[in-house]
Amino acid sequence: MIVCERRGPVLVATLSRPPVNAIDARLLARLDAVIDEAEADDGISVLHLRSAHAVFCAGADLALMRECISAPAGAEIMVAVVREMQRLFTRLEAAPFVSLAEIGGAALGGGLELALACDLRVASCEARLALPEIGLGLLPAGGGTQRLTALVGPSVARRLILGGENIDGVEAQRLGVVQWVIPAAELATWSAQLAARLGNNPRAAFAANKRCVALAEGGFAAGFAEEIAATRALYADPETLERVSAFLNRPKTAR
Repeated sequence: MIVCERRGPVLVATLSRPPVNAIDARLLARLDAVIDEAEADDGISVLHLRSAHAVFCAGADLALMRECISAPAGAEIMVAVVREMQRLFTRLEAAPFVSLAEIGGAALGGGLELALACDLRVASCEARLALPEIGLGLLPAGGGTQRLTALVGPSVARRLILGGENIDGVEAQRLGVVQWVIPAAELATWSAQLAARLGNNPRAAFAANKRCVALAEGGFAAGFAEEIAATRALYADPETLERVSAFLNRPKTAR
């Protein structure tokens, strides 16, 4: 599900849940364990997140969404998953090492939220990035409304979140969603070299610098709470239920 390889001070964590690294409780638990591993080893200063597949991460698992839309307590099941995403992504963001997301393909919904929780993001020119939840009558509640706004400002965040816009790596870099954009054929090598270069720096210095930057940015606690409250309310909204059901039941050829 996530395969780890130690390269000196760099822990490379490769998402490998075919076909699209869909997020469910098991994947979140495995990512939690990877963070445990990296935090426990003072010799690790960089966590390099990447994918073994064409897609970086396509967001929530469709089987999980079907369970949530059909079960009487479905909204609470989804809220619990979203709350765990918030907790885990906040933990990743605050970790004492540098996290690097290598986005070679689509990063959608929760997949983009995972990347946004990383300190650094590099995408291929051909990558597709989006928070498409608005089309289902939902919102990116794994921290997406908070982190994207803090990253690119409210104007661009409104464009991407309210419009559900799907952008490529070039546009993502222009808007500030990612720091670098690299041709797909060069991405893996370039990202590995960046991770190795970062790994030459001491972990304690990374941790101290990250703490200071976080103080300048402020906190997301109130926004996270509102994401949870809004998610619970939207899962009870008839139009949202209709849209999610239509999405889950669309022909495979349309996916």
